[in-house]
Amino acid sequence: MGNTHPGATSPLGMVSACAYSGAYPTGYGLYSKNTEGVPEEMFDRLQASGFTHFQQSGTGAIRKYYNYVRVTPMLQPLDELGRSWALTEEEASPGYYAATLDTGIRCEVTVGAKVAVHRYTFPAHSSARVVVDMSMGGLAVELGRTVPLRAQVESMGLGRVQGTVVMEGVPLSVYAEVDAPGWRQMLWYDRRLIDGGTRLDLDSIRHTNLRPFGMLFRGGARAGQTIEVRLGFSLRGCDQARDNLRRECGDGVPSFDRVRSATRLRWREHFDKVQIDGGTPARRTVFATALYHSLVKPCFADDESPFWPDSGPYAFDICTMWDIYKTQLPLLSALAPQRSADLLESLVRVCEEEGNFPIGYRMARGADRFFRQASALAHTALSDAHALGRAEIDWSWALVHMVDDLRRMYGEDFYEHGVVHPITHTLDLAYAYHCTARVARALGDRRLADDLEERGRGWINAFDPATGLLRDSEFYEGGKWNYSFRLVHDMAARIALAGGDGAFLAKLDRFFGFGADPVKQPGPRPSPAEMAAGYALNRFEGLNNEPDMEAPWAYHWAGRPGRTAEIVQSALTWQFGTGRGGLPGNDDSGGLSSWYVWASLGLFPVAGQHQFLINAPAFERAAVRMPEGELIIETSGHREHPIGAEGLDRDVRAQYVQEATLDGKPLHATHLSAAAVHRGGRLHLRLGPEPTSWGSGNRPPSLSDPPPPEEP
Repeated sequence: MGNTHPGATSPLGMVSACAYSGAYPTGYGLYSKNTEGVPEEMFDRLQASGFTHFQQSGTGAIRKYYNYVRVTPMLQPLDELGRSWALTEEEASPGYYAATLDTGIRCEVTVGAKVAVHRYTFPAHSSARVVVDMSMGGLAVELGRTVPLRAQVESMGLGRVQGTVVMEGVPLSVYAEVDAPGWRQMLWYDRRLIDGGTRLDLDSIRHTNLRPFGMLFRGGARAGQTIEVRLGFSLRGCDQARDNLRRECGDGVPSFDRVRSATRLRWREHFDKVQIDGGTPARRTVFATALYHSLVKPCFADDESPFWPDSGPYAFDICTMWDIYKTQLPLLSALAPQRSADLLESLVRVCEEEGNFPIGYRMARGADRFFRQASALAHTALSDAHALGRAEIDWSWALVHMVDDLRRMYGEDFYEHGVVHPITHTLDLAYAYHCTARVARALGDRRLADDLEERGRGWINAFDPATGLLRDSEFYEGGKWNYSFRLVHDMAARIALAGGDGAFLAKLDRFFGFGADPVKQPGPRPSPAEMAAGYALNRFEGLNNEPDMEAPWAYHWAGRPGRTAEIVQSALTWQFGTGRGGLPGNDDSGGLSSWYVWASLGLFPVAGQHQFLINAPAFERAAVRMPEGELIIETSGHREHPIGAEGLDRDVRAQYVQEATLDGKPLHATHLSAAAVHRGGRLHLRLGPEPTSWGSGNRPPSLSDPPPPEEP
């Protein structure tokens, strides 16, 4: 279950819109809440009670779910609001979603950066309706509802309504225009019309006294008549919501096609930055879909922070840094560098205002910051951005916050004892110290850098020298083996701690199951004993766990990049597909899809270490428009691989890099600096069916490596 949805989105935009069934976790689809095994269905058909706004993309159990402001086209009385109708004739493309309800109403939605536009085509009916439910929020699963705290709705004249609803401490305002000539408009509360009422104020709403409320437009419809609903959103009040609507939709004219075309153009501008040649149709489809999912989140709402008054970037749906900092943030840095810089500026501002860098950050006030997952992950992204030299951030001020944040939460115990449990936080904090030291050294504060770097060596305290693995501890969504092969900043010392190349490779091979029997996958509602038996195998879980995403590349530091090729190409071939279940786990706001993009290109960013690892790519040729020039990755000897069911009767053996050149010069190393990748150039990889010694003696750098000789 990838947990994505097919709704309308804009690249990294604030608003999304999708059919709403109440299913987990986005509000779209069939499935109930699940965290283990095969998911169970809530419904026996695709259905919707309307179309909601603001959805997560690919997340799991994050406890709070948006789906605000439900718009429902109806032929039934208002009493039937909340009923679901079957969805047929679904159609989806970037920035657009459409379906037909079994009432015969054709429904289309598109979005801009801060607006949504709905278009409903009605059958002939004497009393058709478009109902806007401002009370809507959350899912139709246990503990899934989000209840507004306060709300206000006001009629502003013919075809114009505005309102604000406070959800999880955030005031979400909407300004709506409805093109429905001759139709009446009314406010409603508890499914009863407020005839003649122009304003509705509700305070101190609770679960016990919540009644649905909103606005309604009603009138006769002729066959094929279209009604357009335009919604501008803001986190800073109705006036700004109206301005956002005017800016993207114009003034009082049908604008569905205009907004859809503008959003489609924005998507095309992002897609055009990556061109691929070769690949089967299914593989090309999966790649394009992965690129799309990589650019849906985070949400950027410039000048919209509800928590501070200044203008500037504001980002939410960072769900979470644990999911995206290794794969998606490096991809944004490459393909959307200004947005990448805006994200970091927003994170610095959050730290300034709230006192810490969040691990996760939703459209909510001060809750669910996901501290259990990890510690101090923003430091990695900030260090990489500083090394590339493009983010226009006050780095001296950012460094102050980076240093202060290292002492918060688990950081205080790490500072005092050099180790902290859960033990994975020891790895996080040591890595963050290392990343912060790089920024301090670059800014000329050598004394601070030396102190930070010394504490950064505390990663070694997380490991048991007797086993070469992490010490016993609690682990978040994984186990000791999953986390033991993280790419620390001193992999040479890490391998030595495990007993050298041979011992380290033996542990890696065991983790990835080389020579082992196949693993039986759990079905619906697996028992605790069944899950415990699976975890006890201490095996690679197949990319559905965040630490597993980087583990295949640990072979590079042990001189066996061929093993990386086997694992990565197997994952690309067998774990992704074009149908339902085409992702091996939660897409996690695009973190998994970003892994697929990088792996298909034959590259992997080592976040926080300013380098990329090289592997055999999935396509014959790719051209990526990097910030400073075009990077061309071309191959000779490439052989097409099918994916999924395509490959059941075909030879899908791995291909290996035999030799490499960069801009015509031999490249003996299995890595490139991030600066070199961002500059662009021509990387040529000669591939073959058997591994060679390429890269075995020129390994990626480690902190304990001797410094390179000075240039004469």
